[in-house]
Amino acid sequence: MKFFNTLGRTLVEFSPIEPGHARLYTCGPTVYDHVHIGNWRAFLFGDVLRRALRERGLRVTQVMNLTDVDDKIVAACRRTLTPLGAFTEPFKRAFFEGLDLLGIERAEHYPEASCHIAEMVDLVLRLRARGFTYDVEGSVYFRISSFEPYGRLSGIEGRTLRAGAGGRVQSDEYAKEDVRDFALWKAWVPQDGEVFWETPLGKGRPGWHLECSAMSMKYLGERFDIHTGGIDLCFPHHDNEIAQSEGATGHPFVNVWMHNAHLSIDGQKMSKSLGNLVLLPALLDKGTDPMAVRLALISTHYRQPANFSLEGLEGAASSLRRLRDFASRLERLEGESAGAADPTLEACERAFDAAIDDDLNVSLALGALFDMVRIVHRLADAGEIGRADGLRARDVVGRLDRVLGLRLLKGEDSPPDADVDRLIEERRAARAA
Repeated sequence: MKFFNTLGRTLVEFSPIEPGHARLYTCGPTVYDHVHIGNWRAFLFGDVLRRALRERGLRVTQVMNLTDVDDKIVAACRRTLTPLGAFTEPFKRAFFEGLDLLGIERAEHYPEASCHIAEMVDLVLRLRARGFTYDVEGSVYFRISSFEPYGRLSGIEGRTLRAGAGGRVQSDEYAKEDVRDFALWKAWVPQDGEVFWETPLGKGRPGWHLECSAMSMKYLGERFDIHTGGIDLCFPHHDNEIAQSEGATGHPFVNVWMHNAHLSIDGQKMSKSLGNLVLLPALLDKGTDPMAVRLALISTHYRQPANFSLEGLEGAASSLRRLRDFASRLERLEGESAGAADPTLEACERAFDAAIDDDLNVSLALGALFDMVRIVHRLADAGEIGRADGLRARDVVGRLDRVLGLRLLKGEDSPPDADVDRLIEERRAARAA
């Protein structure tokens, strides 16, 4: 398998640090609001990656964090007079419901920031001991100038940063030596209300960037294989993760960094100001099949900007019906088998695997699957394949779907048999006409 590594911007052959075991970290949601479609694209990309690794015979340990402590959450708790846990709980619950609806396999660990304060404090103390931090009025900052390779992931060098650069360098409303530096630990202020911890660093709370480093290293080790996230997190979040992690350990943090591109809505960037955020429940309330949403969001290569529209969603729903119709037809083939479909099935598997191994090229993999569907339908219409051929083709569909995760084979999410039979009869009538 080869993946595009943002660190170095090159295609690299994947070789896990521990043979046979892939360790994967996926940046999860900040639970101050409901997850939108752009977030789900990032999580689905991580899910396809996880599935592909497992299909290649690797054991996967995946960690996805839940950020339940940050400036927006603290401000919301203060505004709504709601305790931290009570405020974030509905959003956590909705997130896990969405995972199941979209067929996203559960990660091995979902650490919450509020439950890992001790690990974060320990990381800051390690950085302090190695000379990477300084204190101002009870807050602890990472001194970017002390970490010479800062910015090698994004390509933005530390010495070129300015306040407000790209809208991503924030002052954090705290005093600090250099605008480029970022807060590791934020001293408590009255506006924080009841959100604070008493620690060896003082009374306060962690900075956002610190959370991912501390939790990923706890569950995956100080060096692991793959870190994923949206391209908007590359700078400064992931650059800061690298700086604080490698600053503390003295060795490389992550081997392969993989980032998915932005998702637009009807050709426009999603934003609260434009009022065009799309939430999964709103789509499902309209009767949309969640697997159609999944197909729509994984069909474009993860590194390519994608556009989400109702027309595109309808197209995905149509493609999904076509695949399910095909899978159902395979179960109903009768008669003797002659192996006429074998060359097509073998070619499909080879092309599908090659596409997935080439930096998760799902769009090309889907093309191989639909080519197989078209040819096998033709063979079935001509009576050239029988029951054993159908079962063999069904097994291939099942194997490929272990990567795609579209629930193509009959199961709890499949339509009733009567509906399947009706659709098949309609198709036969349409072909005859």
